[in-house]
Amino acid sequence: MEAGVLFSGGKDSALAAIMLARDYGVELNTCVFDPDREVPEVRAAAAALNLPFKKRVLGRDLLEKAVDLLLTCGYPNDAIDMVHRTAIETLSREYAVVGDGTRREDRVPRIERSEVQHLEMTTGCSYVRPLLGYGKQEVERLAGRLLVVRYGETGSIGNGDYEGEIRDALRARGIDPAPFFPPHHLQSLVVGRKDT
Repeated sequence: MEAGVLFSGGKDSALAAIMLARDYGVELNTCVFDPDREVPEVRAAAAALNLPFKKRVLGRDLLEKAVDLLLTCGYPNDAIDMVHRTAIETLSREYAVVGDGTRREDRVPRIERSEVQHLEMTTGCSYVRPLLGYGKQEVERLAGRLLVVRYGETGSIGNGDYEGEIRDALRARGIDPAPFFPPHHLQSLVVGRKDT
């Protein structure tokens, strides 16, 4: 059975993919808004995991809707949750199992239990989150044992996180994104897999 895993190229989604690959044929899916956006670092991360990779285009309309929601709320959480929900729904049309790398303490993206139940009932897919029971410390330990990871602040590292394109869309509107996002937020990018 195939599982479509949302993949940013970071350690969390990589660990989730490794866990799911024990029981499913995993395909890594990175969602972008701009059809012309290339994600070579994320493709390289997928290759390091030796798993197939697909770039999915969610569309510029969704990006504009996310930016509008961010500006209305004054913070990015609801916008990123909306995009994540759309990405999950997109994969649920193709895969019987959809997964991601959300962890126990993650505030964003966060899909509530009732939304998961609704998604599963309406689409027939299973939505799995292998890291949901893991805290940050344990994820870091596992990543250190299994993966070679590079870290950098958001925007300085070429991962497939939704946030980068949202920040760029704000700048395109002449708005500084810095006040909307936490400062010094580190992102991760898998650059290799350790032999275990």
